[in-house]
Amino acid sequence: MISIIIPTLNEQNNIQLCLEALQPLRNKSEIIVVDGRSIDETVEISKLLANSVIISAKGRARQMNAGAEKAKGEILVFLHADTFLPENALELFDQLNQGWGRFNIQLNGTSVMLKVISAFMNWRSRITGIATGDQVIFVNKQLFNIVGGYPDIALMEDISLCAKLKKIKPPICLNAKVVSSGRRWEQFGVLKTIFLMWSIRIRYFLGENPETLSVLYSRGLFWKI
Repeated sequence: MISIIIPTLNEQNNIQLCLEALQPLRNKSEIIVVDGRSIDETVEISKLLANSVIISAKGRARQMNAGAEKAKGEILVFLHADTFLPENALELFDQLNQGWGRFNIQLNGTSVMLKVISAFMNWRSRITGIATGDQVIFVNKQLFNIVGGYPDIALMEDISLCAKLKKIKPPICLNAKVVSSGRRWEQFGVLKTIFLMWSIRIRYFLGENPETLSVLYSRGLFWKI
């Protein structure tokens, strides 16, 4: 059994397509939506297409941990609501039930720079052994529990989890691609978003409080980075 855990917050524009794409996987997986108290139709839509919908305190790390706690699967797959798995995902997971890893990513959008960014993200992840949530992190549940799950921080929870996991086992970096929305890159501007993401990453490694970084990220305060 594979448990696909999707944290949501006001994702009514994305969640239906996300869940519909997962329906062919239902025979070997459970789909768990963990909602952070949305004020739109996210929960109502999810109830029609997911195995279970959990209401959790807001915060991606908290939501994913809540989903992991309820999950019945041996493999936990943490999927964003605007991201799609490759068609052969289940076949790949069947061979990887003892470790952890991520997929390559393909950012979807109109800017030609998104292909360059995707390639760089995949290369950086393979070199460092660190993945981001957009790359769809998967992990054996027992291993996930050994490292204590996601840390309860406002941002960079995926980076922190990977850092703990790779001390036990190196990641499995799959060449198969997940397709993720490039909306945030195009909305804020590709170069500005690159600058924001790297600035936040550097600040995190220098010890800045994730709560502060979360505010900067959510507001897109590029001129203060």
